Amino acid sequence: VQLQASGGGLVQVGGSLSLSCSASGSIFRANNMAWYRRAPGKQREWVAFITSDGSAEYRGSVKGRFTISRDNGKNTVYLQMSNLKPEDTAVYYCNSYPYDSRLWGQGTLVTVSS
Repeated sequence: VQLQASGGGLVQVGGSLSLSCSASGSIFRANNMAWYRRAPGKQREWVAFITSDGSAEYRGSVKGRFTISRDNGKNTVYLQMSNLKPEDTAVYYCNSYPYDSRLWGQGTLVTVSS
């Protein structure tokens, strides 16, 4: 089972995008969920996570610009991104938190153009 993220695309600096990721009920209910990203030439990094009861944490560089949320009824996790910067360009993935290596999907590409 892999988690498939969607919603990426090309956006200008300062723009917004919303990503989504659906999981099976068994994965979603049992886990904190998170968004990760891998920028060109860099290692994958954690972006934000949300607990099963909705508490969220963010890495410093996205705090105040990104919002993670989850819909437990739809088994879906979202990442609302605003005020995007060129350094946000990356392939974005969702996974549990901590991640499960079996769940990595192909991710969705976000490109922020200046």
